[in-house]
Amino acid sequence: MKFGKGVCIINVGGTKYAFPKDVIKDFPLRRVSRLHSCASEREVLEVCDDYDRERNEFFFDRHSEAFGFIMLYVKYGKLRFVPHMCELSFYNEMIYWGLESSHLEFCCQRRLDERMSDTYTHFTEEHHETDDEFRTDSSSNGKRDSKWMERMRRTFEEPTSSLAAQILASVSVIFVIVSMVMLCASTLPDWKTAESNTVEEQRYTDSLEHPSGIIEAVCIGWFTAECIVRFIVSRDKCEFVRRPLNIIDLLAITPYYISVTMTVVTGENSQLQRAGVTLRVLRMMRIFWVIKLARHFLGLQTLGLTLKRCYREMVMLLVFICVAMAIFGALAQLLEHGLDLESGNEEYASIPAACWWVIISMTTVGYGDMYPITVPGRVLGGLCVVSGIVLLALPITFIYHSFVQCYHELKFRSARCTRSLSAEFLN
Repeated sequence: MKFGKGVCIINVGGTKYAFPKDVIKDFPLRRVSRLHSCASEREVLEVCDDYDRERNEFFFDRHSEAFGFIMLYVKYGKLRFVPHMCELSFYNEMIYWGLESSHLEFCCQRRLDERMSDTYTHFTEEHHETDDEFRTDSSSNGKRDSKWMERMRRTFEEPTSSLAAQILASVSVIFVIVSMVMLCASTLPDWKTAESNTVEEQRYTDSLEHPSGIIEAVCIGWFTAECIVRFIVSRDKCEFVRRPLNIIDLLAITPYYISVTMTVVTGENSQLQRAGVTLRVLRMMRIFWVIKLARHFLGLQTLGLTLKRCYREMVMLLVFICVAMAIFGALAQLLEHGLDLESGNEEYASIPAACWWVIISMTTVGYGDMYPITVPGRVLGGLCVVSGIVLLALPITFIYHSFVQCYHELKFRSARCTRSLSAEFLN
């Protein structure tokens, strides 16, 4: 805060909270912490509803009781719904102050998921506030970035923001598909034979003369240029480097440049270098380009966000499977091999081998490569299959509700971004 007194008063619906200026800077609520970076009263009024300079008091015309529960989360780290208050209305307050549904306690997350699933609501009540916040963020960032830089960033980062962004996203998807097709085709026996003949005929010529090399170079060039431009127009360079999708982009294009570097240094044809195990592994990392499709498809984004929010359920599922594997694996080894060492089933000679049978039985895959031959072993196999169905089904309900919630959130954010940018374009 570059003005006012050392103590800031936050007035939410008539309830006042006093905080030192240093506390405001690192406040857990994003809307409150934004007050610290405001340099003028005009910027303050873009964050709050009113401001009293004499008392250094900030007024927010919001639900005071809901903010009281949010302050309990700031103090104790646990966020629950206000009794006798609509879950969606409280969620509107959370979004206004900069919180997400993942900050709620697990029981409250389930309540919110069920309410959203029943009403199929896309949070239209907070549309006005979130649009104001979106425009406020855009105006504050406009001071640091030029207008064309901001448009470039939206074009590369938000595929639904404009027609140019949609065309760019479509071109990027085409390059990903072409690259994947070439990668898969390069493993075919006929393709390998053709490549070997090409290497024998052109041992001392550049490998890029081969059509596959040209297509690969074009795809790599496009991905490299896209990554560089997105890095240049990004708001926060450090945050850009830390994003998982950007790390995947780097891992996908690095093997090609390693191969080209080795060609320049050693003078060996890159087709021959691919025979090396290390480079074959690196080259196969191009399969990560499929994950780039998550930038352009809502379904993949929903899947990633669901896995991120349901890590507890995923860990619980993994624990269930490991415990069942240990129990049924030990019993299967004992019944099939341990009781009769001479004529026992050799496929169950060890517990790790039996654990493989347990996992394919619990998931009802059943490859048929190993199976019990004794009556007790078959009874155990039946119990293993039934218990696997039950254990795998237990966390599915929670994961499903989280998936529905994530889909609604991402769909609403995409629609909100499109509406805001359309209004900005028309104005």
